[in-house]
Amino acid sequence: MERLNPRVQILWALQALIGAGLLGGVVTGVLYVVRRDLLLLGPALFAVLALVGLLHTVLRYRIWRFEVQDDALFLHRGVLTRVRTVVPYVRVQHVDTQRSPFERLAGLSSVVIYTAGSRGADVTIPGLVPDRATSLQERLRTLVGERDTDDAV
Repeated sequence: MERLNPRVQILWALQALIGAGLLGGVVTGVLYVVRRDLLLLGPALFAVLALVGLLHTVLRYRIWRFEVQDDALFLHRGVLTRVRTVVPYVRVQHVDTQRSPFERLAGLSSVVIYTAGSRGADVTIPGLVPDRATSLQERLRTLVGERDTDDAV
């Protein structure tokens, strides 16, 4: 099983802190208008959400794994609810690599696998260095191509 690049934790931690900051800021603003005597609840909420978000980031990174096998891609992820996903190559439509602005700043990339005929029909593998993402995309493309010729009508 292959792990994600450790730098993905920085992105996930930033997402958690931004979310906690926004929610804490909104609560502080509302309390400023409604009940100024409870104004410290906003920063307290931010602190609690930030701690929970950072803990979730660490646990999420420790659990996230993927494995490319000859017939399918296997993913293991999830903190509270563990998710084990098997993506058979015969279901894969196409594979993309993508890099958001934050991923580019962290020197990371993601691989997105689009599948046919299922709910939530795409799978993302985040936290890969760009070279690894490109090589994974090429490997999956090769494996999907081999399956296409095996299953041709």
